Amino acid sequence: MKKFILLSAFVAVCLAACSASAPKQYGVKVVAEYPHDRGAYTQGLFFDGGQLYESTGQCGSSSFRRVDFSTGKVERKLDFARKYFGEGSVFFNGKMYMLTWTNHVAFIYDAATLEYEKTLSYPREGWGLTTDGRSLIASDGSSSLFFMDGNLKVQRTLKVTMNGRPVRYLNELEWIDGRIWANVYTTDMIVIINPSSGVVEGAVDCSGLLPARLRRSDTDVLNGIAVMDGRIFLTGKNWPRMYEIELIKK
Repeated sequence: MKKFILLSAFVAVCLAACSASAPKQYGVKVVAEYPHDRGAYTQGLFFDGGQLYESTGQCGSSSFRRVDFSTGKVERKLDFARKYFGEGSVFFNGKMYMLTWTNHVAFIYDAATLEYEKTLSYPREGWGLTTDGRSLIASDGSSSLFFMDGNLKVQRTLKVTMNGRPVRYLNELEWIDGRIWANVYTTDMIVIINPSSGVVEGAVDCSGLLPARLRRSDTDVLNGIAVMDGRIFLTGKNWPRMYEIELIKK
């Protein structure tokens, strides 16, 4: 009987621990919506100084853009050669960094002028890119995130898990309130990651964010997270809308 009581107590403690570590579940509420270029195959999305910036992919149509988020109008656009497939982008230490998917290079521009500076070798597939203000943080489609310096040298690697299991296909990234938000490619889910432990602390279900009436044959997946003054914006590849959202706890 004593062994049974001890075992039961142990199981209860384990279940409590598992429950405590389980990610919080959220849905989204649309606060506002804005026009978005349906031709933009969104790879990176971020605000800087109240200005929206976006990088897009696909060979032959990869670009980096400065966008008026209220109208969706592209104010300035950098086009890349057909051989490049653009990916995530971010401003860091006065530079604009933009990854490529399988070209194994990253482009560096002056953040203020968007004038080209140099091209750096990049050993992994380029997917998402963000910064915590101290390091660049990149994804490569695996369950790992890479913290890098301004020369793209890896400082540390973070393994991302949810309920003890690796979370693969981490894609577009955004740093929000001390956590890393990541789109999970091919899904309508965003995960909220502890940058120290790699544990997913929240899962955001964005199903139905873009209504069926706005979808076409070229409409692709949710991809694009940006934050400005605490306001969170989401869009997707070839979406005609960008949405300002609030989290709703389930």
